[in-house]
Amino acid sequence: MKFHVSSTELFALLQTLSRVINAKNSMSILDCFLFELEGQSLTVSASDGENRIVGKVEVADADKDIRFAISAKMLLDAIKEIPEQPIAFQMDEENYETVIGYRNGSYKILGQRADDYPLPAVMNEDRVRLEMDAEKLQLGVNSTFFAVGSDEFRPVMTGIYFDITPGTVVMVASDGRKLSRTTFSGLCVQEQRAAFILPSKPAGLLRNILPKTQGPVQIEFDARYAVFRLPSYRIEARLLEGRYPNYNSVIPQDNPYHLTFDRQLLISVLRRVSVFSDSSNNQVKLTIDPGRVLFTAQDIDFSTSAEESVESDYQGGHLEIAFNGNYFLETLNNLSSQNVSIDLGDSSRAGVVQPVEQEEGSEQLMLLMPVLL
Repeated sequence: MKFHVSSTELFALLQTLSRVINAKNSMSILDCFLFELEGQSLTVSASDGENRIVGKVEVADADKDIRFAISAKMLLDAIKEIPEQPIAFQMDEENYETVIGYRNGSYKILGQRADDYPLPAVMNEDRVRLEMDAEKLQLGVNSTFFAVGSDEFRPVMTGIYFDITPGTVVMVASDGRKLSRTTFSGLCVQEQRAAFILPSKPAGLLRNILPKTQGPVQIEFDARYAVFRLPSYRIEARLLEGRYPNYNSVIPQDNPYHLTFDRQLLISVLRRVSVFSDSSNNQVKLTIDPGRVLFTAQDIDFSTSAEESVESDYQGGHLEIAFNGNYFLETLNNLSSQNVSIDLGDSSRAGVVQPVEQEEGSEQLMLLMPVLL
């Protein structure tokens, strides 16, 4: 068996696929890429046993259809320094010895049979299908990924929740201290309500691939798996099991105090002031009066403190409230509008942060729990 392929195209594909491979695997075959050569098209797969990502690259001079596996780390390390040029793969089909030739040299790598490689996900006939534009899906993943929890005792919180109703897709993530919800309307989705929880690892794979993708993304899911079909890749994910909490019930609907800030100005203030906060809680206090907000932080153990005053359009009563400065910054950094609105209640009620300028067909909302003063 032999074929030729572009060194840079193959490396870019393998580098993307390698993100799913674990550092330690229970099966040695999972340390490998699966190569499936059919005609002049090479399909490459990588898997961790629960998630799988598949991509394709065009080849030349292929003389036979074949499936084989080859060490992912060794192959990546071997070709990453080869500049753009055709590289030749030639395999002995009896012992899977593979010679990779390039302009001034060659490598010899031992491949293996592909029979033990995990099979693709098999979905039920009653699976749900929907379609989202890649740009919208990217917005949803980017704006929720930072809020995904990591508590192993609350596994349903360690992923992004897709809540699908006729015409609407809502993507939600929360770790109990912050929450992000992005709602997309006007979509052609199925008539009945459906939902699934996408784990953080395949969500991270999507987050990496979607910026390079244009056009529609086909999504299929059943009770166990979700499959995302992109123009150049396919991602298969084992879903999290369990019931996601009622996220709407924790979002305050009647916070009486309203402020509007320039987002970049607020980010700069928080970065300066939070340097002096207590590292145990990163508390930044907001003292809010008509026309003015005072940001303060202090670390009593090291006798350091900081304060900065910002003009505001606020016209309500006096209010003091504190937030974790790092979480506040994460929230603001995952919005893209020039201005943000912040709705507050008392010092124990969650603050609601939203972009003033929402993108057409979508609505972002983020919730931030306060720190006790």
